[in-house]
Amino acid sequence: MILSTKRTALKALLAAASLALLPLSSHAVDASSPDGLIRQLSIETIEAVKSDKAIQGGDVSKIVSLVDTKVMPHVNFQRMTSSAVGRFWRQASPEQQKRLQDEFKTLLMRTYAGALAQVKDQTIALKPLRASAEDTEVVVKTEVRGKGDPIQLDYRLEKAGAVWKIYDVNVLGIWLADQYRNSFAQEIGANGIDGLIKALADKNQKAAAGGKS
Repeated sequence: MILSTKRTALKALLAAASLALLPLSSHAVDASSPDGLIRQLSIETIEAVKSDKAIQGGDVSKIVSLVDTKVMPHVNFQRMTSSAVGRFWRQASPEQQKRLQDEFKTLLMRTYAGALAQVKDQTIALKPLRASAEDTEVVVKTEVRGKGDPIQLDYRLEKAGAVWKIYDVNVLGIWLADQYRNSFAQEIGANGIDGLIKALADKNQKAAAGGKS
């Protein structure tokens, strides 16, 4: 069944990824440098999550609303979704592509809701950026530090005009898009693109009704 494997690993990935993808501050985010963007999002997120009991309690509607207004301007979500769908993305109609993005986003946000409840005393440390001024795609490497071993948390970013945007996240050596690609390909192979959309929608509806993720 779609997305039924590696569920624990995926939740761990999204728990860490959530730390730097939910900036709740009202201050404008400077996206003119890739490491500067990640640094600011990370700091604001850690501070906000620790002080927000609703987020810690897994308030899905609040998380989704904040992601829409604060995060999505800094994420190329179309590229993230197309990378997860892989070679089948070009076969999808514009309407199918939009539905895939919508359902994939809902899936991730509902997983974030549960993961954020686990955020307690973590901090994030950035590693030196290895990139030249001419690069238009870079990887920003960070570590989530708290109790236990540090968690590797890296970001792929692309330069879009004068600003940088996130298009993939890596935790402990696993890129988000790679995590889904095989299961998405299996579902499309068996039931087509509409089958994948339906599988994602069914999973989201089950989660909304209180089913297990």
